Amino acid sequence: MDKTIESYLSNYKKKKISLNEIERLFSGEITYEEFAKEVLEFVELGILDPVKSHGKNNKIISLHNTYHIRASKLKSTIKDEIRNFQLICDSNIKLNNYYGLSKEKWEKDISTIKKIDKYLKINGLPKSSATAQERSYNIIGDEKWIDTSGKALLERIQIWDKLKIDTNPDPLMFGINPNQFKNKKHKHLIVENKTTFYNLMKILRDTSFTSLIYGAGWRILANINSLEKQLGLEEDNHELYYFGDLDKEGISIWNGLNNIRHIKLAKEFYEEILYKDYTKGKINQRQNKEALDCFLENFNKEQNKQIKNLLEEGGYYPQEALDKYELKDLWVKLDGKINT
Repeated sequence: MDKTIESYLSNYKKKKISLNEIERLFSGEITYEEFAKEVLEFVELGILDPVKSHGKNNKIISLHNTYHIRASKLKSTIKDEIRNFQLICDSNIKLNNYYGLSKEKWEKDISTIKKIDKYLKINGLPKSSATAQERSYNIIGDEKWIDTSGKALLERIQIWDKLKIDTNPDPLMFGINPNQFKNKKHKHLIVENKTTFYNLMKILRDTSFTSLIYGAGWRILANINSLEKQLGLEEDNHELYYFGDLDKEGISIWNGLNNIRHIKLAKEFYEEILYKDYTKGKINQRQNKEALDCFLENFNKEQNKQIKNLLEEGGYYPQEALDKYELKDLWVKLDGKINT
């Protein structure tokens, strides 16, 4: 059944429609024979009922000039589609609510529901909690999805409570440099992983940074706005820098963080890591094009090409590719550039 005709008829306000009006939907894109076959399918399904008194068009495949639209038959077609998908999708997804909603709502949501279905069939229900941003990225490939429109859809298919989305985040974890508390301007470096955090903690007091923050992957998105309050420096100015894994997920974490508040990339770390050989793996990570585009704005043309190539080839750089000596030198370099 042709979706163009079905959609048009579903939104049509009158009870009758002319054959010419249906034909104009295609404007030469298909042959008359193909068009006639589609119209006759709608007649066979009882969606279009010929108005015999208006006559036929007298072509080889003869069609009536006018048809009654049976709206009830259109609705039953959508119900069959919902019912059929319920039979094959993951058992945790419940589609009952769509029987009472419009056809447009079902058609708008179905592509996303299929992504959720695929995620559940591969991964099952999560065993541990995660932030909304992490779940969004893992399911859809867009860390903002749940916070914008995703929660409503997840509630509609009755799976929100099963995804273990953490609405009460842990406090922000960081080390402090008390030497900087007398200042009114503060710099903070966020690192994604624990090993990098501990390596840099050893030299925090040798820098002009007020804190070193352990991002813990996606969890940083849920608690970054508590930084000033936890430090007791709510009236001061704060500048934040980020260094994470150079992979699809790490890029999306930074982008999600940067959408919450302005977070600069600690470019010196990324530029150094690009001199090394990358590792292959993490093939299941999703690429958020918007996140990648924003990330690449921070690098030159050659670096852009290198980053794109490594991601396309399934490559990545973990933070741990930089040893403790390199990390120290790079932080000193970053610190010096900021202060000049």
